[in-house]
Amino acid sequence: MVRIGSGAGFSGDRIDAPQSVVASIAAAGQGGAVIFETLGERTLALGQIAKRNNPAKGYEPLLEDLLEPVLAQCVAAGITIVGNFGQANPPAAANAIQDIANRLGLGRLRIAVVAGDDLAGRIDLDATERWEGDGRLPDLDGDVIAINAYLGAKPIADAILAGAQVVVTGRVADPALALGPLVAHFGWDWNDLDRLAAGTLIGHLLECGSQVSGGFFADPGFKDVPDTANIGFPIAEVEADGSFVITKAEGTGGVVDLRTVKEQLLYEIHDPSSYLTPDVTLDVTGVELAEVGPDRVRVSGARGHAAPAKLKATVSFYGDWLGEAEISYAGSNALARAKLAITTINERIEKRALQVRHRADIFGTVSAFDSDHGDLLAEFDDTPSGDYRVRFAFGAASQKDVERAVQEVNALYCCGPAGGGGVRQSVRPRVRTLSHLVERDLVSPSFHFHEAQS
Repeated sequence: MVRIGSGAGFSGDRIDAPQSVVASIAAAGQGGAVIFETLGERTLALGQIAKRNNPAKGYEPLLEDLLEPVLAQCVAAGITIVGNFGQANPPAAANAIQDIANRLGLGRLRIAVVAGDDLAGRIDLDATERWEGDGRLPDLDGDVIAINAYLGAKPIADAILAGAQVVVTGRVADPALALGPLVAHFGWDWNDLDRLAAGTLIGHLLECGSQVSGGFFADPGFKDVPDTANIGFPIAEVEADGSFVITKAEGTGGVVDLRTVKEQLLYEIHDPSSYLTPDVTLDVTGVELAEVGPDRVRVSGARGHAAPAKLKATVSFYGDWLGEAEISYAGSNALARAKLAITTINERIEKRALQVRHRADIFGTVSAFDSDHGDLLAEFDDTPSGDYRVRFAFGAASQKDVERAVQEVNALYCCGPAGGGGVRQSVRPRVRTLSHLVERDLVSPSFHFHEAQS
């Protein structure tokens, strides 16, 4: 048996989540792996932008916070770390991890860097096929930021077999983070489609972190989840035949049961008989689940078919500009003043002929209690009083028009309804993504061991 745990399900996940996972795997004394999934569709584009601003950045911003508390324990217990936290700059992420190791007195680690996903400048997008799932989206109409293919598990497995203690990737298929260590541990053949399917299913269940152990699941009174502040991230206990149990560390919150596993099993699967990944086409129609103990669900029956002929690639590009601004109104007649603020901005946009799409929303409550000491408004009239926040959003191809619209909200301080305050504002470019299909021979996955930078 080998244990694989999830340390993160997205960029921005709980930074203390890996600690109980690693402690639980280490206590079993059989090595294993912990995976970190920190990439979304747009995350690589944001990483590329960060890398352009600073060549030493472009990897997961929380990398140090996630790894520093567990790195020494992983090294001591022989737990392999695998993560796509390299984002747009895997070599810089590897260097940051070695810096952590140096601070902890761990010496030189064997950190492998997976390459080959970055296709920017290497392919002709006009010669590729748009993925059918994006068929209704507008065509690419801005400067390309990044093009990244979804790599499979082979370079991860090869790196582990070569002795890697940490494997840093950019864009790989999420399930590959778990399949790679499993192939390396059990020696599965790359033509054994059912075992590749089982490993892919394990990765699919683990990839979103606590979603399979109670996160993003709770609905009080319908789907109760205990101790959501301390949800335990999932651990898969995997047998050589590909069957496995999904569980979590003892003493943690959350829940692993048939409901949580079923929800994650079907998460983002367009066709249960044909879930496409770079390594195998997964068929979950024959999967069987059984509760075998508290917070323990056995999973078996995954079937595999040939991998698709082409690889999916995410194309990230600059879209239009987004402006946001907020202002608050409180006290007597606050709701009417908030509505007047919206009317004023609508008229100012028309008066200045700003070519922006816009909307406004009012958030807040009407309350007769402004103090813990009682009903202080009882002596006043029936005019609704409360605390309201007005949010404006503006979108346009013109950065200048968006900036001008946002400035009009700021001008409400002195030119708008009485009592406005707390203005916040921002203007930023929006990143859009499209998915294309690329020929496999255009993608050359590989790995190399990282050399520390001075």
